[in-house]
Amino acid sequence: MGLEIERRFFVINDGWQPLVQRSEPLQQGYLSQGSSGFTVRVRCSAEEAWLTLKAPTADVVVRHEFELAMPHGEAKQLLSLAPCKLQKIRHHLHLAGGDWVVDVFEGENSPLIIAEVELTAADSNINIPDWCGEEISDRGDLSNAALALNPWGHRT
Repeated sequence: MGLEIERRFFVINDGWQPLVQRSEPLQQGYLSQGSSGFTVRVRCSAEEAWLTLKAPTADVVVRHEFELAMPHGEAKQLLSLAPCKLQKIRHHLHLAGGDWVVDVFEGENSPLIIAEVELTAADSNINIPDWCGEEISDRGDLSNAALALNPWGHRT
């Protein structure tokens, strides 16, 4: 069974920018979002597309994840059917201690910026960069699925 082990943080300054290796715009839509935390997502970059199923575990930084590559045209059709969507620019960083990315949200979720690090184990030690602020790994209201449904810009 596939697992995603991830910690997330608010980004508080632009110290991450010199670490960017590559950037890609992403569009994603949620075809299903269950109250139990189970989601079905379609994600498109400029050239690739994936269908992803996620389900929670007892540990907030660990989720079951199944990601399937799919034809770009079919993914775009699914994306058009998704009731909840978001756009972001994902910046892949050159930083030790895991696979770090910074997501700069666009549209109704702007100006939100979140850093994520994907780890090999839930108890992995990481050095949290000084451009990371509050850890939000346990904040379900800040998951991408939640932000697609209730955008950052709509909060008071």
